[in-house]
Amino acid sequence: MAATKPGRLSGRHRRPPEVRTTYREVAAIPEFRALWLGQGMSLLGDQLAQVALAVLVYSRTASPLATAAVYALTYLPPILGGPLLAGLADRYPRRRVMLWCDVLRALMLAAMALPATPFPVLCALVFCVVLLGAPFSAARAALLPEVLEADRYVVGSALQNVTNQAVQMLGFAAGGAAIAVLGPYRALALDCATFLGSALVIVAGVRHRPAPLREDGERPSVWRMTLSGARLVFGERRLRTLVLFAWLCGFYVIPEGIAAPYAAALADGRLPVPVITGLLMAAMPTGTVVGAFFFGRFVTPSGRLRSMGWLAMMTCAPLVLCVIRPPLEGVLALWVLSGVGGAYQLAANAAFVQCVPASGRAAAFGLVQSGLLAAQGVGILVGGAAAQRLGPEAVVTLAGVAGLCAAAVLAMLWTESRREIIAKVRAAAT
Repeated sequence: MAATKPGRLSGRHRRPPEVRTTYREVAAIPEFRALWLGQGMSLLGDQLAQVALAVLVYSRTASPLATAAVYALTYLPPILGGPLLAGLADRYPRRRVMLWCDVLRALMLAAMALPATPFPVLCALVFCVVLLGAPFSAARAALLPEVLEADRYVVGSALQNVTNQAVQMLGFAAGGAAIAVLGPYRALALDCATFLGSALVIVAGVRHRPAPLREDGERPSVWRMTLSGARLVFGERRLRTLVLFAWLCGFYVIPEGIAAPYAAALADGRLPVPVITGLLMAAMPTGTVVGAFFFGRFVTPSGRLRSMGWLAMMTCAPLVLCVIRPPLEGVLALWVLSGVGGAYQLAANAAFVQCVPASGRAAAFGLVQSGLLAAQGVGILVGGAAAQRLGPEAVVTLAGVAGLCAAAVLAMLWTESRREIIAKVRAAAT
């Protein structure tokens, strides 16, 4: 028998190649298709309803402040109620939580679609509709790893991410034309129908699973589960690092928040300022769609985890180059590149699922999602205030520098703690 040459692995010790899941394989799973279709339907209806709500409130009040205040109600409930209500999906069967949320939101939107609904009641209904989105999203996020295992979860998340971004762009683009044809009240009724359609799809396509049991077999209160979720997320080093990776978006969301003043600074007479604003706001989502597609399709499961730190830095590094004040084409290229780097969120999400037990997954997801929205809101608010003094180009540059430094620190922390997760992912993929 021939001896193995020194420095070369024999066949039996060579690591088997990792198998990459395709989008077609994930889309062939019936339960995932049901979750995917229901999410797309309700999201498209929500985009249409946001435009309809703005038109409706302004037509009733003729007040820009009232219109902005009602729109702000769509951001406040998840921050306040997310950590509390998300725990419902750990206490009760997640399919049931999703169904109740869809039905209740449909009933509320039906009331909003009535012209006789008083304005204060309309505001209260908007708040409650958005509030119920927190337990629904937490239940769906906690259920998805049970429907899609191992690498299928990452590819399925990428597919949902691409779809969500595309639906958002389509909803906002077509929303104005649809409102002109339907009117705001019929548009709200259409959103009601999308929630009922989502509920029917879940009933038909998602099987019942019992509520996850804790190791001690108990069903604690929602408040206790919320506190337990907070201790779980922030009490373990790897989870803290992954959560901070998710909240890093507070830096690279700033350019979108000040796109309008940035467009005014870039305007040179070739394009109107509103057109430039739209192009700027679409740049990062476009990059995210491209990055999520290729990251989910062509990078190995363990390779995604290893490249997570570099991609996180890539989301902020292109923004630093805005200091040289490039023309519109250059700014768009930089912002698209920043969006491509945002694909690291898929790997962070997958690693988070690996570390969180199923019994506390919904509460943990709800807490992270609330912090994500808060980070985005605070980032945009601080960026807007700073842009009044420093100018939009300087603020985007500073956001890039601060985000790059934070991402570099997180990348070093992740390098020290990723070995066990990578081993799990590699074992599942081979």
